[in-house]
Amino acid sequence: MQNFPLGGREVWLGHARLSVIDLNDAANQPMASQDDRYVLIFNGEIYNYIELRDDLRKLGVVFRTNSDTEVLLHAWAHWGEACLEKLDGMFAFALLDKAAGTLTCARDPFGIKPLFYASQDGGFFFASELPAMLALLPVRPGPDLQRAYDYLVHGDYDSSERTFVDGVRHLMPGHVLTLDVTTSNISALRQWWTPNVEQTSTLSFDDAAEAVRAEFLQNVHRQLRSDVPLGAALSGGIDSSAVVCAIRHLEPDLPIHTFSYIASDAAISEDRWVDLVNQQVDAQPHKVFANADDLARDIDTVVCAQGEPFGSTSIYAQRRVFQLARESGITVTLDGQGADELLAGYAGYPGQRAMSLVQSGHVMEAARFLMRWSRWHSASGKQTAAALARALLPDGAYDALYRLDGRGAEPAWLNAGVLLDAGVRFVRPKSLRAPGARGRRLIEFLGRSLQHQGLPSLLRHGDRNSMAFAIESRVPFLTPQLCRLLYALPENYLISDAGQTKHVFRAAMRGIVPDAILDRRDKIGFATPERNWFIQLAPQYRGWLKAARTIPFLNHAQLIGAFDAIVSGKRRFDWQVWRWVNYARWWTGVLSIDVEPQCTKTAPVVSPLAEVAN
Repeated sequence: MQNFPLGGREVWLGHARLSVIDLNDAANQPMASQDDRYVLIFNGEIYNYIELRDDLRKLGVVFRTNSDTEVLLHAWAHWGEACLEKLDGMFAFALLDKAAGTLTCARDPFGIKPLFYASQDGGFFFASELPAMLALLPVRPGPDLQRAYDYLVHGDYDSSERTFVDGVRHLMPGHVLTLDVTTSNISALRQWWTPNVEQTSTLSFDDAAEAVRAEFLQNVHRQLRSDVPLGAALSGGIDSSAVVCAIRHLEPDLPIHTFSYIASDAAISEDRWVDLVNQQVDAQPHKVFANADDLARDIDTVVCAQGEPFGSTSIYAQRRVFQLARESGITVTLDGQGADELLAGYAGYPGQRAMSLVQSGHVMEAARFLMRWSRWHSASGKQTAAALARALLPDGAYDALYRLDGRGAEPAWLNAGVLLDAGVRFVRPKSLRAPGARGRRLIEFLGRSLQHQGLPSLLRHGDRNSMAFAIESRVPFLTPQLCRLLYALPENYLISDAGQTKHVFRAAMRGIVPDAILDRRDKIGFATPERNWFIQLAPQYRGWLKAARTIPFLNHAQLIGAFDAIVSGKRRFDWQVWRWVNYARWWTGVLSIDVEPQCTKTAPVVSPLAEVAN
């Protein structure tokens, strides 16, 4: 932690470094420019730092280190905010400009690396972890009740700048914030990057596949740059398999270590797919297995590491994968995250694609597409209708159907009066729709999922799980260049007219990834047997819910009643059960309203961390 007095104020900057590029102490942070005007703290990695360093040397810059941090520092000194467009990487950084009296915080286009901030008692505070923020703030804040409602009732989180803690904000993906140090006031908060959803490409399908192949391989090539051991997280699906196979394609002699979670339930086990990929590339496999007892043992640790509540126990499986990587001596992993949001994965967003066809005047083609999609995915008529309804119906009409399905906005286990008095709105979070070209509803929806509802929560899970074991998790799919290429294509390049997801990417990776993987129609990932774990852990879950007694906006008696009804089979299983337990453990372990904090010892203050105060 270093103090930089400026304009009668004190600026404290601190950083805990995970050394990946240039392991020498000279690359430590905070890092000051040679003229002492700029001071930088930076969390992440700039993959094209070698190319940028060459460009800067041509401008006369002399480098003292081989680090990407120094490249970023000089890039800002020479190009200012315009340097952000030149960066290929994941980053959250803060740069103090002593001459201008400003502190600038910036986050990468997809929000791969986190940054929290808050203003309190005339000071400005920011950090890369929520527990670190709570340790910094002079007055410990309470919960954000709207976020609590959105999560507990509707499962929505990480979709806006609001966090689960009142007054603490996320700097949103692709945003930059400027602070006037002399006043600690935010002088500007703006979005510097947003995906373009217009169709601008004229490439044929075959040419598009070649372009996607080349861009993806370049991404993997750059992200293999490291001065520490590398590995790969392998689920057995198309995305992670493509990353592993691309590594072998680019580096025929490189030892490859893969890390996989294998579920005990055969219905969701990826073991045979993992084995197929490992055999194809001659990788050294590392597998981890987990059961309900493991979850019970580790639940408080994983809740504290995540910092905020999360969606399902699959996040625990992912955590165990990173733990295994660390135990195996790995510091950097490559991961397939983000491919679904770029390539129309998951179920292919059939409603949005059908809506694009309707908007383009191809009503009958939309109907034919839905029929083909349902056959390709073996979907029921109800599933097809639901997918279309989500895309077509206004929010009010969809809310009515939601209530008819027994999922009302005011469940009995809420103390609704407490929330209403606090101004909480009892509505399902709206699907965020951006204005775009007519007939581009699918790309439009994917673009919003990159920075709002969808990808941000997945990236949060991966970042917290990996950093808990001092591992840098890289995501080769998530570069502005690949996004720009894919979103400029016709929509049926992403999901075919027959309903095949990731259409152009499957074609692009033929000859690199085994055909059996590329022809998969299911998507499992690090799925856990959550219902089985629930049955096994029901007594512990019930005990963990005792924390709900101290949460004023929950009706503990009604909550326990609903829980017991699910256990006895009188009420169908609902994912809300996990959210109840998760929030209760978070309330005790992280927020710590009425008890001694449990996360103090497990939540180190890590980069970037700063305080601007009187």
